[in-house]
Amino acid sequence: MLLGNGANKGQLIRADIHKSIEVKTIIPNDVASLPLAGHLGVHQVEAVAKIIHGSQSTLVFTNTRNQCEMWYQKLIDYDPNLIGLIAMHHGSLDKELRSWVEGGLYEGKLKVVVCTSSLDLGVDFRPVESIVQIGGPKGVSRFMQRAGRSGHSPGATSTIYFVPTHAIEMIEGSALRQAIAEQSLESRLPFIQSFDVLVQFLVTLAVGDGFFPTEVYQAIVKTHCYAQIEEEEWRWCLRFICDGGGSLQEYPDFRKVEIDDDGRYIVKSQRIAMRHRLSMGTIVSDPVLWVKFKGGRSIGTVEEYFISGIKEGDVFWFAGRPLQLVNIHDNTVFVKNTKRKAGKTPAWAGGRMPLSSQMSKMLLRKLHEAANQDLFTDEELIQMKPIFDHQRKYSMIPKKNELLIEYFEDREGLHILCYPFEGRNVHEGMAGIIAHRIAQVRPITFSIGMNDYGFELLTDQSLDVESIFSQELFAPGEVHEALNTTMNASQMTRRQFRDIAAIAGLVFTGFPGRPKKDRHIQATSQLFYNVFETYEPSNLLFRQALHEVMERKLEEGRLRDTLERIQSMDICMVNTHKPSPFALPLLAERIREKFSTESVEDRIRRMELEILKG
Repeated sequence: MLLGNGANKGQLIRADIHKSIEVKTIIPNDVASLPLAGHLGVHQVEAVAKIIHGSQSTLVFTNTRNQCEMWYQKLIDYDPNLIGLIAMHHGSLDKELRSWVEGGLYEGKLKVVVCTSSLDLGVDFRPVESIVQIGGPKGVSRFMQRAGRSGHSPGATSTIYFVPTHAIEMIEGSALRQAIAEQSLESRLPFIQSFDVLVQFLVTLAVGDGFFPTEVYQAIVKTHCYAQIEEEEWRWCLRFICDGGGSLQEYPDFRKVEIDDDGRYIVKSQRIAMRHRLSMGTIVSDPVLWVKFKGGRSIGTVEEYFISGIKEGDVFWFAGRPLQLVNIHDNTVFVKNTKRKAGKTPAWAGGRMPLSSQMSKMLLRKLHEAANQDLFTDEELIQMKPIFDHQRKYSMIPKKNELLIEYFEDREGLHILCYPFEGRNVHEGMAGIIAHRIAQVRPITFSIGMNDYGFELLTDQSLDVESIFSQELFAPGEVHEALNTTMNASQMTRRQFRDIAAIAGLVFTGFPGRPKKDRHIQATSQLFYNVFETYEPSNLLFRQALHEVMERKLEEGRLRDTLERIQSMDICMVNTHKPSPFALPLLAERIREKFSTESVEDRIRRMELEILKG
């Protein structure tokens, strides 16, 4: 409900109905069979198949499209009887195919659908009995939303099975159950000062009957997004739609809006009006190529960087089938069916979500329970006792107000591992800042790895870890400047600016059926970025890109809060001499990013056996 400035006058009416949600963590009989590191969870395929056959119909949720494709294949490989009863649903599949899957669910013709967030929302599917979540959902609200896809009858219980992809992730099942019981949900932070959307809105009004600035200004300042807009910023937006602002005012293409004698802002050019109508909207899709059969039927989309890695005649898996690349023409990948089974599975950018702040808090609570030996009652924590025992053997489990930092040396060099449990984005920023601050004290180079639990600094140079790591190293001061220096924020901002430029109408993405190539769009947006960075750093669209990268991508505010919290914590340094159970997922993350071969999995498994063998 949107109430604007009258939010305090609104009254929330909520039915006093408690929706029962049952969370079941899939724990194998032999916990040791769960790997200490992983992200796919396919070793649990037998347990998932058992849930599918025990339910009328099941949704298997994965966190990424790549994971969705792989689980679909694994389930069919494990149980070929599912062919004809199983389907796949994710955002890169053709809309017609997705609609067919949704219809099959609604009519009860499908027994199982492997899907991503593409089925988080939308129509309700009454026949769905069970929900399976593969791996940590990263957020409590997302998990509850997915759980609510089952049990639609009045008074029915929604059942969701949580499948940990590695042993340490079992603790998330306990954290999720606790969070649901306490209704500890994430709040959605609304965007503010989105000048790209405001500029598009103004041109949309001008394309219609036109507008008078005073009337529109009175309306927009009543919205949350623009409540704090300054008069000079408002005047800049008006100038921008009329002549492109400071650095673009010499170019006719940016003189979109004209001012009538009576002061009305209006678009008179039919060409400008048509191009604007074709570009309206705030969802900017990633650069993709359409995948079609040679006969013409569309299957879906894959990203350009994936296709650039395969040649004509190569096989790749998409939409649950092996396809042979025939050729690429313009923005279309032509394929044909093949009986060859070996091939790559597409990966899509943007597949890594960070742990939410609510999940981080719950995870830390459960970790602190585990630190107080034998005081926990959750099944997941009880089953994790052998892992906790191994962790204590090599290192420790941090208690409340303790920050654990482990270090050890091997053939690769000196590994320093820190565990704030604050999510991937925060850890990426923190690792960069810590590495930068150490390098200011003495010349040193680090390789950086991170996951949702912590971060790793690896160097081939000697370092007195215990004397360098102190609260001072984690000081919350000058975080903004440090992120700009260490995180290649400029590259992130350039990518973000591409979307802003498209929404604001700086870049035209093409006509229906004739979209411009991504290389052209990227080059054009980069040109604008360079011009604004050099000649007009006060440009509001340029400033918006900087702000959104810091707050949305790097989570600057959350990072600063974490650094402030560390100031009151005891830093516990432990020389583990070899990787601990907590360390292995971190090490595996860095190794996988560097290599992508079967030998990597073998190497991780050997490290795992060494830890468990002791």
